Amino acid sequence: MKLEALLTYLHELSLQIDANPEINSIEMDSRVVKEGSLFICINGFTVDGHDYAHQAVLKGAAAILSEKPLDVSVPVIIVKDTKRAMAVLADVFYGQPTQALHLIGVTGTNGKTTTTHIIEKIINKASKKTGLIGTMYIKIDEEQYSVKNTTPESLTLHRTFKEMLDKGVTHAMMEVSSHALHQGRIHGCDFDVAVFTNLTQDHLDYHETMEAYQFAKGLLFAQLGNTFHHDKAKYAVLNSDERATEEFIKMTSAKVFTYGIDHTADVMAKNIVMTARGTKFDLVTPLDTKTVHINMVGKFSIYNILAAVSATLVSKIDLHTIIAAIEEMEGVRGRFEVVDAGQNFTVIVDYAHTPDSLENVLLTIRQFAEGKVFSVVGCGGDRDKTKRPLMAEIATKYSNEPIFTSDNPRSEDPMSILGDMEKGVTGKYYHSIVNREQAIFFAVANARKGDVVLIAGKGHETYQQIGNETFDFDDREIAVKAIRELVSKDNIKISNIGTEREVDNNEIL
Repeated sequence: MKLEALLTYLHELSLQIDANPEINSIEMDSRVVKEGSLFICINGFTVDGHDYAHQAVLKGAAAILSEKPLDVSVPVIIVKDTKRAMAVLADVFYGQPTQALHLIGVTGTNGKTTTTHIIEKIINKASKKTGLIGTMYIKIDEEQYSVKNTTPESLTLHRTFKEMLDKGVTHAMMEVSSHALHQGRIHGCDFDVAVFTNLTQDHLDYHETMEAYQFAKGLLFAQLGNTFHHDKAKYAVLNSDERATEEFIKMTSAKVFTYGIDHTADVMAKNIVMTARGTKFDLVTPLDTKTVHINMVGKFSIYNILAAVSATLVSKIDLHTIIAAIEEMEGVRGRFEVVDAGQNFTVIVDYAHTPDSLENVLLTIRQFAEGKVFSVVGCGGDRDKTKRPLMAEIATKYSNEPIFTSDNPRSEDPMSILGDMEKGVTGKYYHSIVNREQAIFFAVANARKGDVVLIAGKGHETYQQIGNETFDFDDREIAVKAIRELVSKDNIKISNIGTEREVDNNEIL
């Protein structure tokens, strides 16, 4: 595409050099620029892309999109906001791919990953080819690719959607984070269905207040558009048991379709019977009421199922197919995942990293635990500090043996993070073991028949971020190792009261 044709979609721009080169690709990373690229200078949190414009030109960039004049030999297009402009140019350059896809976006504090995977399962069951973008990976049909963010930048999104179309994908589902909504990463994405799971405390280090956090989530529903199309209707799928739903209904002009358990909704779960092995309930829909059996436990799991059922019903998937798919669903990696290495107690790995999600998981465990409940819990560094004492309080409230440890400390001192957690449980019983592997080994070594060990916070993650380094670390693998080696209590130094913490290890791993 010629630069001049591409720029007709922008307004309020100026050109340093009036030329019309062929644009073969669009890049925001100077390291991957090639001959004929349009390089976009993004002023990020840690680096400023404007500093790499010369490097991009040396690598063959045909033009530069910038927020200020640059001394380079190729055309420089100057705009007020390169991120906003990038979303427009990416959508156009890749042929506006989301207009040809049936796109489902899922937002909320918890449940996004599980819900998108259930939707994927249902749509695959309907013999349709799918694409998925989320916390764990980008998936195009059966191929998986790694991701850095839950919701990538707009350039990556539109490029990925174009690849999906090229590979025959008809339906795509995407986790939509509050950061992505606030930063405009989904600009240009033509969603057909937007799903809301729940809203609880998280990311206040970024949004500062729950009101701002809720508003960011609401943007997904407000941006569904303001027109009514009979053949391509937009739907807002909302949780009727959540307070924020009332505000989101006001923010959207799309058709509203609700699901819930406690309050009347279009799709509901009634007569719930839960065991350690699964859940049975009556699935009430506008089409029919059917008794279903799912291989998941916990009220949170039922909400995820209901959200996925609702999203696929409005996506014109038949109820018989939906029920067959949810009854086959075995769960999602790192989400209430049972680790079985032949032990006579239960070990569960879960991504729970917010107060609400941790409470939900522990309440579910208490419904079937025959013995003690051990909870290995940490809080990430460089993230919302206000939730740390809340997480600790919940762990001590619902666990017999709460164990505080490291999650991803990042640039923070892990002992300081533990200190923040301990402020919420002064005078209460708990263990603090800064080394995460030792904490897991301690829980496993002390568990007995009928006990349940919850390892919370990292779920599917296969790494631990300490300082500027990333180490291989998988809670599930460590749990299996601990079970097999049956480490004795004598090999692990612990303390029972907050201020006496294990501090003699130099490696957090």
